[in-house]
Amino acid sequence: MALLTDILIGLIAALHLYFLYFEMFAWDTIGRKTFKQIPPEVFPKTKVLAANQGLYNGFLVAGLIWSLLIKDPHWSFYIAIFFLSCVLIAGIYGALTASKKIFWIQGLPALVALILLHLKW
Repeated sequence: MALLTDILIGLIAALHLYFLYFEMFAWDTIGRKTFKQIPPEVFPKTKVLAANQGLYNGFLVAGLIWSLLIKDPHWSFYIAIFFLSCVLIAGIYGALTASKKIFWIQGLPALVALILLHLKW
């Protein structure tokens, strides 16, 4: 159970690392392909906003990886809960305000990881 939880946390961190990359460095390329409903002329105008959002994804990555590297099991548990909860809340908010798909990609994996984390204890 512990290994499965750690793998899922690592996968969620990798997913958010990808978000960081495309929001900060590939907004005009991957962003256009991902968000086809947004008119092409909007991407240059929103590049700084997307980069800021990507930076926040980087903080989530750092926290999730940190939770995997902490030796003290209690602190690892608490840090993982905090950062997975942040991901879950962002997934719920994104589903409510932008696209339901965001919950399935971002929120549900975080929810499953939180459940597994609690079952591990």
